[in-house]
Amino acid sequence: MSLRGLATTTLKTTAVVGAVGAACVAYAAAVEVRWFTLRRVTVPVLPEGSEPLKVLHLSDLHLMPAQERKINWVNDLATLEPDLIVNTGDNISHEASVRPLIRAYGDLLDVPGVFVFGSNDYWKPHFKNPGKYLLPANKQRHKPHGPDLPYEEMRRAFTGAGWTDLNNAKATLKVNGLRLDFAGTDDPHIKRDRYDEVAGEVDPTADLSIGVTHAPYQRVLNGFVSDGYPLVLAGHTHGGQLAVPLYGALVTNCDLDTSRVKGLSTWGAGGRQAALHVSAGLGTSPYAPIRFACRPEATLLTLVPRINPISSAGSAHVS
Repeated sequence: MSLRGLATTTLKTTAVVGAVGAACVAYAAAVEVRWFTLRRVTVPVLPEGSEPLKVLHLSDLHLMPAQERKINWVNDLATLEPDLIVNTGDNISHEASVRPLIRAYGDLLDVPGVFVFGSNDYWKPHFKNPGKYLLPANKQRHKPHGPDLPYEEMRRAFTGAGWTDLNNAKATLKVNGLRLDFAGTDDPHIKRDRYDEVAGEVDPTADLSIGVTHAPYQRVLNGFVSDGYPLVLAGHTHGGQLAVPLYGALVTNCDLDTSRVKGLSTWGAGGRQAALHVSAGLGTSPYAPIRFACRPEATLLTLVPRINPISSAGSAHVS
């Protein structure tokens, strides 16, 4: 091939690659980021003879006031008639988002619920170099946070509706005749977790003990699992947000490995194992409003009686 022909071919290839890249970005920003999905996961963690318990796991809405499609989609989740709501934080991204958020949760606020906060419940997002998310969590340098968000107003709305605050706290709820014990931490990503305040062996008289945190950092997971919690719920990762088809996520934005970036897996610590569910969440930062090969999600966990060791627990499908 002549130099001119080679140059022409190179230009054409570059143009094609550029067009494909632009199409992927357009799809990620205009389609997938709004293509909400409900995942259904079965987890065998209840005592023998128990009736199934439906737990709706919500995380990372990062709600902006005008996101009506998201508000309406979340509001419709009440038709699932869950028995329990677990909210793992990062609800809002704007100071005017609390009222729209409460409208989004709607009838779900009448269901027994527990919650923890993430950094974007406390502080408004600000622009960051997207490339930093490709670095390991321990190599990232965090800039000063943005302005405060009205997290106390949101907390009052949640607790006023009957949801239980698990930020570095324990609680017990009776749900469908089952005694559920909870322990939660504030956001480990911004080092607000105080696991020592909730540490200790689970009470064997509880029907189920559940650990709840925003960001699934290993230090917190190890604490929950070593203390005997058979189920741990978290969010924060956005499922990697940008995934490679047939490969998966490149990052988790914490020290969790990418194989556990979303969905149901197991975690071992202290000679014990637990079912770990990480939600890919329903939103993104307003400064990076794209998702690729990682649809925004909520998850309906159906808890059923234990039939096998936790190491083989769980099945999942998308509806």
